[in-house]
Amino acid sequence: MTTGHAQPTPDTATAARGCPVARDYPFGDAEALGLDPLYADLGRDEPVSRVLLPYGGEAWLAVRYDDVRTVLADPRFSRAAVVGADVPRQRPEIDDQAGSILNMDPPEHTRLRKLVAKAFTARRVEQLRPRAEELTAGLLDRMRDAGFPADLMEHLAVPLPVTIICELLGVPTCDRDVFRAGADAALSTSSFTPDQRIRARAEMIAYMAGLVARRRAEPTDDLLGALVVARDEHDRLSEVELIGLGLAVLIAGHETTMNQIGNFTYQLLTRPGAADALRADPAAVAPAVEELLRFTPLGAGAGFPRIATADVELGGVTVRSGEAVLVAIHAANRDRDVFADAGELVLDRRANPHIAFGHGVHHCLGAQLARMELQVAIGALQRGFPDLRLAVPAADVEWKTGALVRGPRTLPVSWVAARG
Repeated sequence: MTTGHAQPTPDTATAARGCPVARDYPFGDAEALGLDPLYADLGRDEPVSRVLLPYGGEAWLAVRYDDVRTVLADPRFSRAAVVGADVPRQRPEIDDQAGSILNMDPPEHTRLRKLVAKAFTARRVEQLRPRAEELTAGLLDRMRDAGFPADLMEHLAVPLPVTIICELLGVPTCDRDVFRAGADAALSTSSFTPDQRIRARAEMIAYMAGLVARRRAEPTDDLLGALVVARDEHDRLSEVELIGLGLAVLIAGHETTMNQIGNFTYQLLTRPGAADALRADPAAVAPAVEELLRFTPLGAGAGFPRIATADVELGGVTVRSGEAVLVAIHAANRDRDVFADAGELVLDRRANPHIAFGHGVHHCLGAQLARMELQVAIGALQRGFPDLRLAVPAADVEWKTGALVRGPRTLPVSWVAARG
């Protein structure tokens, strides 16, 4: 196993094929919401290139929109093949989570996805919108009453998606500190040690197993209760799959939305006048959210690796069977051949086929839920606080570090208090 970048020599197979020397990846530390300009250079000159990760050696990196979509949708690129393998990755641990829906290919992936898909349809999500609006209004009222400066992450970005996913899945909101700590560890690269991540994962598995046992003793009609019935009465998934699926829904169901509420607010507050249309026209919020999804990089690097199960022509190169491929979704969403003014935030952009939620069979299950929560949060915040501003200079906002995803650690905001 490679133990870092101490041995950056390309593998012999790569060298023999005349491939260029691999670049260290990630290209550098993610700074705030900036995107390394090298992605744009690669998109123009070398859309599928060789990169060297801290552990597991080399991989191909796809940055162009069409190539990224191909990797995400083509069944010849496997997620299941990474399980237990020394694949290129940012962390030293080898992924051994065979029961995780993230590490499955069809038909196993399809079987598990069907068990939870009904809870995340557009129709079901719209039924949750009034509850999200109620929660948001209450959270913003409490933030206003507490006075400024206020941490938007604490007052809105964290509690809104956490409460929604807890109510949907059937997890006690009062356990927030338990699973938030587990989520932080699961998504860390260097902010937690490998031992801390392994211990946190074991604690999260034990926590979810406890909830499952409680459902068996006291059945409920929430999503977790339905999964227990699917396991116990219909044998549609194993116990390991049940616990893994519950954890995946819980963590993914709040973590990304939480960060993006903070990220999107930062984007709007650091662009004078950007949010004016959102305050004047509620209908402008939905396309603005789509553009913020396209423009704002959530990941600090590329996504999960996939392993080619056959030789595949991709972006002018041949990916050989057994080789790993990474996709840079944030770079693909800035592809100038797909998006006019790709490097600009155009809040009223209409044609917007971004792939912020992925593509293919692993397209984000909770995409509609995330969209709804982001629309509600951003819309209510802009209308309720028309003079919202950062309470510190933009350069002083503290960002998460050593993690797979980006987001403000805190986001201090201020506003003009209403006169009595």
